[in-house]
Amino acid sequence: MLKLINTDNQARTGILKTKTRNIETPFFMPVATKTAVKYIDNFELNKIGIQCVISNAFILSLKPGIRLIKKAKGIHKFSKLNTAIFTDSGGFQKIRESFFIKSTDKGVLFRSPFDGKKHLLTPKKLMNIQNTLDSDVAMVIDDMPLHDESKAATIKAVERTHKWAEECIKYHKNKKQLLFGIAQGGLYPDLREASAKFISSLDFDGVAFGGLAIGEPSKQTYKMINSQVKHFPENKTRYLMGVGCPEQIINAIDAGADCFDSTFPTQNARHNTLFTSKGKLVIKNSKYKNDLKPLDKNCDCYVCQNFSRAYLRHLMKAKEPNALKYLSYHNIYFMNSFMKDIRTSIKENRFQKFKKDFLKNYKK
Repeated sequence: MLKLINTDNQARTGILKTKTRNIETPFFMPVATKTAVKYIDNFELNKIGIQCVISNAFILSLKPGIRLIKKAKGIHKFSKLNTAIFTDSGGFQKIRESFFIKSTDKGVLFRSPFDGKKHLLTPKKLMNIQNTLDSDVAMVIDDMPLHDESKAATIKAVERTHKWAEECIKYHKNKKQLLFGIAQGGLYPDLREASAKFISSLDFDGVAFGGLAIGEPSKQTYKMINSQVKHFPENKTRYLMGVGCPEQIINAIDAGADCFDSTFPTQNARHNTLFTSKGKLVIKNSKYKNDLKPLDKNCDCYVCQNFSRAYLRHLMKAKEPNALKYLSYHNIYFMNSFMKDIRTSIKENRFQKFKKDFLKNYKK
């Protein structure tokens, strides 16, 4: 359950207690699909102050396999990650045709990214995997409709999601591991509300908005969040899956969301785009060739304190591996500091002003 500390309108801050640590909300999770965040090692995650990461249970069941992780006595001891760890099924990968094959009434049929073999991931199989991984939080398997799915197809996806949610509760045996449910509904407010009510009626430790930020207009995203959030329990963490854009996060927090994950910050770093207090900065641009200023004068991360824009651009143009490391580090540091500042503003009842000032300065 979530222990609320303070609210500022719909924005909330609190403590999510897991078996390894207490997590301050709202928080952002870098994606560590295979138990590693790309170009950032575990020591650096700790130095930055990351509270939690998310890994893909299905991928880990393929490589290195749950037997090895069980032998190592769980995902924490195997990876030496000193953060809390969420694990999920990877149902979000429906947007990747190379990975997702189809949904059936029994579960989701995936294609292994390693050898191309087909695997049917059922609620029972996923719960067995996650029980063995022994992560802090396990996510249920859900059927995620695409944003342009027909209403009939979305109704079918919601029905499967609800059926699988009940089965996941049945097969979830690791009582020290929290279990979060996922509400679906596509871009249909009535389905979103019905799904939120149903998932909230089950014995989950947290709830999630599923299938958003996958290509639909931002106005639709917030409309769907608002249609569901009022039906989610106040004492449970509300997880908006797959969102890592600072503007989207701060607006979602304003609507009542508590938890986020995405590859967006590290993916942007690998494509030369940095997050700063003044907005995005594309480091490969020629105007930074002789720019000896830091990426962000308002950032106290290791990269901003030691390297210039010109030097980082030089490393990227020269294809030096350290460039990806430095830029990824900065973006993750930025996100973590951003979330800390949001939490402070909520505790001090000045979130609305913080949001207004941030969006004004964070130019697109």
